[in-house]
Amino acid sequence: MRVLALGLVVLLAGCGYHQVGAASHIPANVRTLGVPIFATKVQAFNTETAFTQAMVRELNTRTNYRVVTGAGADHTDAVLKGTIVSETVVPLTYDSTSGQTSSYLVNITASVQLVAHDGAVLYKNDAFAWREQYQSTEDLSGFVQEDGDAVRRMAKDFAAALVSDMLVSFG
Repeated sequence: MRVLALGLVVLLAGCGYHQVGAASHIPANVRTLGVPIFATKVQAFNTETAFTQAMVRELNTRTNYRVVTGAGADHTDAVLKGTIVSETVVPLTYDSTSGQTSSYLVNITASVQLVAHDGAVLYKNDAFAWREQYQSTEDLSGFVQEDGDAVRRMAKDFAAALVSDMLVSFG
C-alpha cells in the first residue's frame, strides 16, 4: 500500500509543471527561434509589425531560447511563422448625443506555426483569434493613433496567450 501511495505522489508531483522555457516536447537541440515579420492578408497599417514585435518580446521574456529576427531568422533551430489572416473593426456603442461611434471591437485572426529546421511542425494553429475593445475619441484626427494603441495592446495579450498555448501544447 505504501508503494502504491508513493508511486501516486511521484506521478502527481511530475504532472503539469515545467520551468518556463523548458517545455518537454520541444527537441533539446532547439536553442534558437527565428521570428520573421508576420505576413498579412489584410489592409490594416502595421498590424503584422506590432504582432511580430510582441511575439519577440514575449519569447525573450518567458523562454530561454535565443530569439533571432530579420535576415537571420531562417537560419535557426526553429522558425515561428505567422500570418494575419483577418482583421475587423466593428462599432459596439454609440454616443446618443452626437450619434458617433464611441467604442469599437477589433478582431484579429492569425495562422501560426513553429517549424523545426528539419521541416517538422512543432506547433500549428491556423485560426488563433484575439479581440480587443477600445474607446473612440471625439477628435477624429486621433482615431488612427487610438486604433494603433488598441492593436499594440492586443498584440501584447495575443503574444502572451500564444506563447502559453505553444508551451502547454509542447508539454
